[in-house]
Formats: sequence, C-alpha cells, structure tokens
Amino acid sequence: MNKHIYSVSSLTHEIKTLLETSFPRLWVEGEISNYKAHSSGHIYFTLKDENAQIRCAMWCFKAGELLFRLEDGLKVVAEADLQVYEKTGSYQLIIQQMQPAGIGALQLAFEQLKKKLHAEGLFDEAHKKALPEFPERIGVITSPTGAAVRDIISVIGRRFPAAQIILYPVRVQGEGAAEEISKAIQDFNEYREIDVLIVGRGGGSLEDLWAFNEEKVARAIYASQIPIISAVGHEVDFSISDFVADRRAATPSAAAEMVVADRKELSGILAYFQEKMIQNILQQIKNYRNELQNLKKSYAFRRPEDLIFQKMQRLDEISRLLVSEINHRLTLQQQNLTSRQQQLRSLNPLEILRRGYSICYRDGQVIKDIRQLQMLDVVQIKLSKGQFLSQVQMLGEGS
Repeated sequence: MNKHIYSVSSLTHEIKTLLETSFPRLWVEGEISNYKAHSSGHIYFTLKDENAQIRCAMWCFKAGELLFRLEDGLKVVAEADLQVYEKTGSYQLIIQQMQPAGIGALQLAFEQLKKKLHAEGLFDEAHKKALPEFPERIGVITSPTGAAVRDIISVIGRRFPAAQIILYPVRVQGEGAAEEISKAIQDFNEYREIDVLIVGRGGGSLEDLWAFNEEKVARAIYASQIPIISAVGHEVDFSISDFVADRRAATPSAAAEMVVADRKELSGILAYFQEKMIQNILQQIKNYRNELQNLKKSYAFRRPEDLIFQKMQRLDEISRLLVSEINHRLTLQQQNLTSRQQQLRSLNPLEILRRGYSICYRDGQVIKDIRQLQMLDVVQIKLSKGQFLSQVQMLGEGS
C-alpha cells in the first residue's frame, strides 16, 4: 500500500487553499483583546468570546478608514477574510472593515473623542472667553449656499444692521470639510480684525454634521483668540464643537441673535434712560429753585445792610483793641528803656567824679596803690571837671 506523505509546507498550503476557498468573506462578532498597533500602521489583535478566540490583522490602508479608536474590551462586528499564515501554520482573519457592536461607529467615535478632550481640559469653563457686547465685525464660517448663512445675515441685518459680516466660505460636510473649517478659524485669528466668530451649519444626520466632531476642528476652536459661537444643526444636535466653543447656539439663527443686541430693545432702553435723566435734571432744578427761595427769605437777604453794619461795627471794635494793645506795649517798652538808662548812668565813672572823687594817672596808668609812686613823680589828676598835674612830695601808707 502506497502512502502519500505531505511535507509540512504542502500540507499547510492544502489547508490554506481548502479553508480560504471554503469560507468566502464573512462577518464575525467578538471582543477585542491583545490590541497592538505597529509602527507600520498595521494593527493586530485577537477577537474572542466566552469559548474561543482567533487572531486578526488589519492593514494600514484599512485601519486608516476607522472613525473610532480600537481598544481592549471593545465589542465589534468585523467583515473579514479567513487566511492561513503558512509560516506558523495558524489561521487568522484579515479585517476589511469594522464597526462597534450595538452602537454606530460615528457615535462611538464621538463619545471617545468627547471623553479624551474633556480629560485634556478643552471643555473647561475657565478657558471660555466672553462675547463682545457690541461687535463691529462678525466672522461667519459656513457654506456660502446653505440656509445657515442666509439666516445669520437676515437676523443680524434686522437686529443690528450696523454690524459688518465677513463670510469665510467652507465645505461643511464630506471629505476635506474639517480641514477647511480649521483653516478658516486660523486665518481669521491671523487677520485679527474680527470681534467674534460664528462657526456652524444647518441640521442634518450625524454623518452630515461629522466635520464639527473632528479633533482638528475642536483644537482650532480651543486655540482661537477670537470668541467663537458654535451653531451646528438644530436644537437637539450636539457636536464636539459645541463643547469646546465659548458659547453654543441651538441654531445658526440663535447664534445671530446671541451675537448682536436688538436695536429696538436698545432704542427702548435708551428712551427709558433718557426719560430718567430728564426727570432727574428737572428734580435737581426744582431742588435748587427751592433752595434759592429759602435764601431769598432769609434774614441776610431781607436786611443785607444790617449784616454790613454789624461787620463794620466789629471792625471798629477790633481796631480799638489793636490800638489799645499797641499803646500798652509801647508804654512797657518805654518804662524798660528808662530803667536801663538809669542803670547805665549809675555805672558811668563820671558820675562818681561828680560826687567829689578824682582819678590819678601816671604815664597813662591809673594809680591804685601808693607803691606805684616814688618821690617827685609827676602824676595827672582828673576831676569831674578838668584835670591838673601834681608832684609827689610825701609818700605814706594808710587805710
């Protein structure tokens, strides 16, 4: 009996051919585990359920089409081709497309991005900027042919026609829309002549509104130095842009009402304040008139000459007091001067001579002691009136 012996390679190849031809493209549901993303862009993971598991691979050009982020524990439904990897003799699924099980891919991507940006602080109220009260230039980023731009122009023109609207036309859905919206926000910030921005579009499905759920749009809004109002879809629609923007408007028309005041309301407010101001002025005039009447009835205005006479009388009293004080001070000074003169006269040596005393000099020196003289010395005698010379004839000591 002849035995057919397979080589490992040939047997594996037979199995590969049998399996791959027996199982056309199929759909399989399971939970992702052992997820790995290679630097090449390819991704590898395992799909498992309660009783089994199978290895999977998804090439980079397919992985790049995913709208949501893969992670361990995520349940998915995948369209795949069954393939045998001959080198290891194992079989695997080559994933062509994938969607979350029980929830749409877009909705999952929305929730994942919302959670990520919230954790980074892009939704924080502290970062949100206040809207200008009376903007002069309003930038609008939307489709130039949609109903949104017509509604915005109509509402602003009706409420505050002095405001200038600058439209930056962009695609608001489809491929490239998110890039155009992000660039428009960046261009307006570089332009720097805009007071506030309205970014949005009319309502639609989640797919239609998806450009406003893109991460690049969210980060452009967050980085903007110009306050931004997000006006995407209808009142029930929420986008990532709504959470990041400084203000969220339910509709484009609501954004237009939010960004400018109503001139009729402003006119009413101005009229109210004008009336209040006139009333206040009239009341002040009335108060001043009453004060003037009271002054006219006062004693000073009824008899002004009495007030003048009283002041004159007081002036006379002060004048008399001043003269009296001056005379008193002069008398005291005169008495003081007389006393000093008497003191000076009592100290004058001539006064002593008048009482019969004399001064004896020799050679210009006053003789105070007899021992300063010798016999026959000539001395000068000064009297109260006149002087004479004398010669010493006798010397003697005595008290």
